[in-house]
Amino acid sequence: MTGFGGRLREVLASRGPLCVGIDPHEHLLTAWGLPLSAAGTREFGLRVVDAAAGRVGIVKPQVSFFERWGSAGFAALEDVLAAARAAGLLVIADAKRGDIGTTMDAYARAWLTPGSPLEADAVTLSPYLGVGSLGGTLEYAVEHGKGAFVLAATSNTEARRLQGARDDHAASVAALVVEEVSAFTARTAQAGEPASVGFVIGATVDLAQAGLAGPLTPAAPVLAPGFGAQGAGPDDLTSLAEALASPVVASESRSILSAGPTTLAARIAERAALYPEVEHG
Repeated sequence: MTGFGGRLREVLASRGPLCVGIDPHEHLLTAWGLPLSAAGTREFGLRVVDAAAGRVGIVKPQVSFFERWGSAGFAALEDVLAAARAAGLLVIADAKRGDIGTTMDAYARAWLTPGSPLEADAVTLSPYLGVGSLGGTLEYAVEHGKGAFVLAATSNTEARRLQGARDDHAASVAALVVEEVSAFTARTAQAGEPASVGFVIGATVDLAQAGLAGPLTPAAPVLAPGFGAQGAGPDDLTSLAEALASPVVASESRSILSAGPTTLAARIAERAALYPEVEHG
């Protein structure tokens, strides 16, 4: 069984680093002429999948936009996840789950079990109940060929004070998250196989200020929001990948989705062509 890290490496090499966010904001549904409903959200997601297939290798549905419609929204999300995986796309569920004990185990089984209605290739996780609380989920991901991206230094400005806070040894919270998750990766990684567990590190983050000035050891995949509408450009991918010495997935949403349904495929192809090839990890 090829792990998520291996599949991600293949996708980055063959289709590039661009990840298209599936974020059906209300204003986008309206602009696309779709109803503000689970049905409209489902149609939006399926259109993005159709436009992304063959042009990029990764999509990232933002779970909250589906959840807001209740059970019908989850049914819509199931259809979008299944369609994306059937189209050969790697799917990162942007769910940001984080809890303890059996509750966290249940989240792991929901998102990372092969054949689950909500099956994704990887999921985003929040470590703020302690990185150790994610241990079972990380183990489960690796055992089932799945991946996870743990929030470390996110692109939103509200996070800087918390994630940049220092302990008595001058290590930032973000650095402590990276340290603990990296220890897990070092302990579980197979020789010669790329890591399947990585981090969310914003492309607009000042790495030195966040306490992440050095390379990730061992190398681990990075999901980097902040490209496109938040200000980071394709050239920033190279500097981020080199600074972290790890493969970077460049996440764009609004800058692509604002193109509208008729020119979406062209916008995706145009943005994907701008990203340089960067080999790390």
